[in-house]
Amino acid sequence: MNRFHIQGPNRLAGTIEAGGAKNATLPAMAASLLTDEPLVLRRVPRVQDIRTMARLLEHLGVENEADDEVVRLVPGGPGRPDDAPYELVKQMRAGVLVLGPLLARRGHARVSLPGGCAIGVRPIDQHLAGLEALGAEVTLEHGYVDARAKQLVGARYRFGMPTVGGTENLLMAAALARGTTRLENCAREPEIVDLARLLARMGAQIEGAGQDTIKIQGVESLSGAEHSIIADRIETGTYLVAAAMTGGDVTVTGTRAADLAPLLEKLAEAGCRIELGDDSLRLSLEGPLRARDVVTAPHPGFPTDLQAQYMALMTQADGVSTICETVFENRFQHVPELGRMGAHIEIDGSYARVHGPTGLSGAKVMATDLRASACLVLAGLAAEGRTVVDRIYHLDRGYEAMEHKLRALGARVERVSE
Repeated sequence: MNRFHIQGPNRLAGTIEAGGAKNATLPAMAASLLTDEPLVLRRVPRVQDIRTMARLLEHLGVENEADDEVVRLVPGGPGRPDDAPYELVKQMRAGVLVLGPLLARRGHARVSLPGGCAIGVRPIDQHLAGLEALGAEVTLEHGYVDARAKQLVGARYRFGMPTVGGTENLLMAAALARGTTRLENCAREPEIVDLARLLARMGAQIEGAGQDTIKIQGVESLSGAEHSIIADRIETGTYLVAAAMTGGDVTVTGTRAADLAPLLEKLAEAGCRIELGDDSLRLSLEGPLRARDVVTAPHPGFPTDLQAQYMALMTQADGVSTICETVFENRFQHVPELGRMGAHIEIDGSYARVHGPTGLSGAKVMATDLRASACLVLAGLAAEGRTVVDRIYHLDRGYEAMEHKLRALGARVERVSE
């Protein structure tokens, strides 16, 4: 069991480079199931979810060769399995992203219902309804989705609410469907745009990615391609919040300000100075933090994946801030752990009221999910004394070598195996 030991308080200063986006890499890897030719992905983060997806693809007959941040995916020959077993999917929700490509390319997919962080109910009913609209026969039995279709056929489908995974699954399935598919009320996240860019390099015909409506003209086959993954906006945002929380001065390179506009606006309102470069972001804090409210929402709203980190920041801000979580109903599990460190936070349904500033003190805390892990690490950086963050395997699912990057910025943090 790995833990982080953090000796605080720390003031972060310096420059680090953003890694590739985990949430863009996972669907890109799943896209290898759509072709018989090699797919080369660059700027791939070395995190646990990527390794889990690689094992799943190996089970499905796709070999992978990794060299630093480059992964080469090579589809196998005939006779490959078309099932994604529970043992490989239970720790990673993104495993369901093989459903659309398998169905479109091989005519059959049997995929375990997904796992991942326990942050709320995240059904895949819209994934399945969309595939049925394209002509698939879908059944649910014994915890598995079984989908069959000799040939998917283009259709119009409107999502009941924007869903990132659902949009990605149908985007990949429709790329090989016969005719035209029109997807409406789509998710608009940058990771979807990145997937569409990769599919276009493979020969897909897609219009409107990143907008409410996406139009896909199906093609008979897709080829291999090379593609560089976009920067991880959540990782970037996490380190910017860490800089603000510690009164620091941090520059993150290899990233895009446009993908983080809602967070940057709130940080500026809270008193942070933000400088935008061509591919970099610099945040510094000289005066006191001011409390500012946020409401999470699908992109281009404030990301739910930065809610926990922002809440940690607001414990150090002057005044009372209200944080409303509208995306997941169970994403305040980090609040009791912050309370152990001295934070004053009141929960009322989907609202959290954070009273600040409060002096945080080091304590033993337990991570409950990926982003809650980052929240507790940030709190430990600002706290007085030693903080021990347990169960950081959650953190390793989405942050590559966080302790090394934090140490490069001056933090006193180490990974301890016990």
